[in-house]
Amino acid sequence: MSAVQFEVPAIVPPDPQAGVADLLVERVKSTPSLALFAVPDGEGWRDITAAEFERDVIALAKGFAAAGIEPGDKVGFIARTTYEWSLVDFALFYAGAVMVPIYETSSPAQVSWILSDSGAIAVVAESADHAARIAEIRSEVPLVREVWTMASGDLDTLRGKGAEVGDEEIARRRQLAVGSDIATLIYTSGSTGRPKGCVLTHSNFVELSRNSAKALKEVLDAPGGASTLLFITTAHVFARFISILNIHAGVKTGHQPDTKHLLPALGSFKPTYLLAVPRVFEKVYNSAEQKAEAGGKGKIFRAAAATAVQHSQLLEDGKKIPFGMKIKFALFDKLVYSKLRTAMGGRVTYAVSGSAPLGPRLGHFFHSLGVTILEGYGLTETTAPATVNLATKSKIGTVGPALPGVGVRLAEDGEVEVRGINVFKEYWQNPEATAATFDGDWFKTGDIGSFDDEGFLTITGRKKEIIVTAGGKNVAPAALEDPIRGNPVVGQVVVVGDQKPFIAALITLDSEMLPTWLGNNGLPADMSLADAANNASVRAEVQRAIDIANKNVSRAESIRKFTILDTEWTEDSGHLTPKLSIKRNVILDDFAGHIDEIYNVGVNTTNVALGG
Repeated sequence: MSAVQFEVPAIVPPDPQAGVADLLVERVKSTPSLALFAVPDGEGWRDITAAEFERDVIALAKGFAAAGIEPGDKVGFIARTTYEWSLVDFALFYAGAVMVPIYETSSPAQVSWILSDSGAIAVVAESADHAARIAEIRSEVPLVREVWTMASGDLDTLRGKGAEVGDEEIARRRQLAVGSDIATLIYTSGSTGRPKGCVLTHSNFVELSRNSAKALKEVLDAPGGASTLLFITTAHVFARFISILNIHAGVKTGHQPDTKHLLPALGSFKPTYLLAVPRVFEKVYNSAEQKAEAGGKGKIFRAAAATAVQHSQLLEDGKKIPFGMKIKFALFDKLVYSKLRTAMGGRVTYAVSGSAPLGPRLGHFFHSLGVTILEGYGLTETTAPATVNLATKSKIGTVGPALPGVGVRLAEDGEVEVRGINVFKEYWQNPEATAATFDGDWFKTGDIGSFDDEGFLTITGRKKEIIVTAGGKNVAPAALEDPIRGNPVVGQVVVVGDQKPFIAALITLDSEMLPTWLGNNGLPADMSLADAANNASVRAEVQRAIDIANKNVSRAESIRKFTILDTEWTEDSGHLTPKLSIKRNVILDDFAGHIDEIYNVGVNTTNVALGG
């Protein structure tokens, strides 16, 4: 197969002198009184204008300067997703420093590695707990001179210290960096091995923001003003890029770090677009279904969901909606869809989804609700998005075409490679890893994909995760795992079978959704995970999810057996990354005994797939 390639020219002329700070300077000059942020205030929200935000940024930047932070210095930052995240981010840009974000769930050992490898000389921590984790490893990071804790009022202390620093000093510092200079050092969450530091430049953020704002104009320019409520971690490049893009595009940003309070926050903030990972959309759907079930309306909900999917598929195919379906759709809109729209705040018309495949069912379901989910694709190394579906043209099940200024091609073996304005400079102090991941100026992503004739990309799996069965069949686990994970009782799933006679799966249950499902099915809602794992009804429900997934693959690729574990995989257990991706190698090692048991016993015919 010859390489297939699609390249979209940039639509904004490059500006090699521009730094990220310039995006805020331009925004304030253009619309000083526009609300750029909103922060919780009692039951509602208080707006912060562009000019107010910049004043706060400059005051804190002066504090960093007064505390001895010099241009080019690395400063660690560990915090949840709040207004202060963007404040500290831009204060460091204005002070000429380089932020090194740390996931707030990181272990002391991970914190130690990131701080020592990056050469950070100071750290900003949000809470006493975060500060305690840093204190635990302080002797391992002798370069760290200062640890400021936001919960202790240290940002105010810094602002006070900076009162003596002149405006001209901050103006000088924020203009030092040019496009090719390092803007931030983000460590990959690393599903294998030690995290590597990705050097992302000012141009990566500036050029990608300016071009994405044009490509996603409809999303970022909603009637009455665009807004979004961020709840995925800003330490991850996906939310970090969006928060910077919003400043450039003049989109109001709110934050809700605790997803348990997400629905009330959506109701009061009323965003026009959302940024989420597929697990969030699965939870919204499953919660609605189980709530309907508990109220005796499960049958209505499922009929509404099936109609929604059919309706969206017909629209996408350009086919006429039959009169009967129009009537049914209008009825379900009143009974079901409108309630879900209201639960999301009533104004959401777009959602940008990334980090894992969404699946056509959910894409079509939300589309019929009036929410177009624009799936995109990217990595830390591509400053987040390389491809994204557009408001003007999207194809459910794909991750869209390349963004302006980005090229995407497929290597001989189907590996996706990317080059352009968004591709990182190098791995920090790791020339071997950098050399291994580039083919000329093309970054090798490690993902396998395919294009349609219009350049819309579909990701089919990870190159390193392809399973080869004893019979020589190549199986991409994601094609099976993603639909199974959509079932309300399933927490996570890992497909196994490398060099084995058949494909099998390890399943964990979703402890949040399980009690509701059990109650709806006449079972004790307080059943333990261990008891649920062996319960016949629960096992039948998991089998049902597997049967649905098996219909999409050949018999040789289908799951023939499964084991339900009596534990969960979480970030804390070390089995999920901060963006909730599975750490496959860790799971395969930690649960090797369970996998051996699957293959040491003959195939249980009750678990043979119904799919072909």
